[in-house]
Amino acid sequence: MPKKKYSILLVEDEENLHEALKLNLELEGYEISSSFDGANALKMIHKEYFDLIILDVMLPELDGISVCESVRLQHILTPILILSAKNTSADRVLGLKKGADDYLTKPFNLEELLLRVEKLIKKNEVLSTKSNLQDVYSFGGNTIDFNSLVCSNKSGEQITLTKKEAMLLKLLIEHKNEVVTREKILQAVWGYNVYPTTRTIDNFILNFRKYFEKDSRSPIYFHSVRGIGYKFTNL
Repeated sequence: MPKKKYSILLVEDEENLHEALKLNLELEGYEISSSFDGANALKMIHKEYFDLIILDVMLPELDGISVCESVRLQHILTPILILSAKNTSADRVLGLKKGADDYLTKPFNLEELLLRVEKLIKKNEVLSTKSNLQDVYSFGGNTIDFNSLVCSNKSGEQITLTKKEAMLLKLLIEHKNEVVTREKILQAVWGYNVYPTTRTIDNFILNFRKYFEKDSRSPIYFHSVRGIGYKFTNL
């Protein structure tokens, strides 16, 4: 099985540094997307999934701290490594307060940067992986068999799930009572870097309500959280 290729968004307007970092990260096996200003970086973050964002502070259009803050306000949890020529403790604290996971001051050692990149990506992967769900899961008179992709509802009706339906159900149930962001769902289930529309997930959620809810218009189990994501509730 081929090793997963992690994707990184590199946001740095200093061209020589940008090219040097891009080259060295690619040599480590990462897939690099480039942005040279903050406004464009935000657009890319909204359209694509990244395993890590490397973000310079001093950027044209929109500074890195503002980009970081905007990303977190939109509940995007992608790890962010800030690069900055500002090296006071106040600057570092501000970056971390606004949602950065790590802060590296310029000039920096390339080996140290690569180690930090690797650690942030590994940490994020561990945090986003929940313990494996059992092959058969039951709730509210409904039973799902993830091996056979067959479920039965409280009316005794047998339903055959598509593979994507089963993957999304499993993800939501593994994160029971937690909001799972649209970004996380699309990466985990579709695996795209460029996403389909939100309507794609909405249609799956509507199907789950038809399959498993007593009244699909007043759902107990499958919820949409406006502007953020989706939640499976089973108290």
